[in-house]
Amino acid sequence: MADTSDLKRDVYIMFKDGINNVVDFQHVNPGKGSAFVRTRLKNVETGKVLEHTFKAGETIEYVDLDRANMQYLYKDTDSFYFMDNKSYEQYAIPVDLIGEKGGYIKEGQEVQVLMHDSRPLSIALPMKLTFKVVEAMPAVKGDTSSGRVLKEVTLDTGLKIKVPIFVDQGEMVVVNTESGEYVERASSK
Repeated sequence: MADTSDLKRDVYIMFKDGINNVVDFQHVNPGKGSAFVRTRLKNVETGKVLEHTFKAGETIEYVDLDRANMQYLYKDTDSFYFMDNKSYEQYAIPVDLIGEKGGYIKEGQEVQVLMHDSRPLSIALPMKLTFKVVEAMPAVKGDTSSGRVLKEVTLDTGLKIKVPIFVDQGEMVVVNTESGEYVERASSK
């Protein structure tokens, strides 16, 4: 058992007789009254998002998840499909449970799948991943990067992000998977 001070994004807790993913949270300490934690929870069974406020120090139950290395195979309109590297068994995870993380995975990529009672719930991504820029408008002479001018580019997964104006098509970039922001150009070793 833990309490609300341990809450963070992308953890799974037992709440109202179901497993819920903490989508967002905010610790609030008002000038008057006691502190509390405002959360957005997503039920992994139904996909419903619920907003709930916990009292500071309230006991919560974390759900123990197993991690299995799996290869991402493909996506259809409803699900992402993964294959267990050991048993070769295939698993489907609904698109709404993967959420924005789906934009960061490529066919054939190995990812950690979070499992509970042999049922896949979601995936865990590294903090930073490298992608190839497949579509970018060329920089125009006279544009400056002193004001941190950004442009939108398309990555090899189809994800669109904002990058500095000097990034060109064909370059490799590092992206923060939690915020979706450009970090740096990938070194060409």
